[in-house]
Amino acid sequence: MRFGDFTPGRIIEAGPYPVSEAEIVEFAGQYDPQWFHADPERACTGRFDGLIASGWHTCGIAMRLLVDNALAGSESFASPGLEYVRWPAPVRPGDQLRLRAEVLDTRRASNNPDLGILRWRWQLFNQQDGEVLDLVATSFFDLAVDPA
Repeated sequence: MRFGDFTPGRIIEAGPYPVSEAEIVEFAGQYDPQWFHADPERACTGRFDGLIASGWHTCGIAMRLLVDNALAGSESFASPGLEYVRWPAPVRPGDQLRLRAEVLDTRRASNNPDLGILRWRWQLFNQQDGEVLDLVATSFFDLAVDPA
């Protein structure tokens, strides 16, 4: 999608994305090796009654879905950050995640008309429609370049 395709109120949906135990453990081993993400046996004795994905892994899944379904081929080049990020429920092995992203607003930077600014809300839901991720992100688009 191009910057001009992102209009306030637009909804982008993607998925499902299947989450495996192996992927959870692999991500945890690389980036968040806390036992409740990395050790399936020990995780069964913890507060979550089993292995759960790192919240950062969950964010990465959302990013993957957005790149594949909205940002590939766009002028997107960076993000200055998030307004907030929440993980209302854990992601577990076997979950099928789906993305819902809503465009909140778009504008051109007042000091640089070649800079497009997109503010959007990303949510991930599991197969029972339980929300597992909620965040608001800002994305930058370089309108002076042809993304092709």
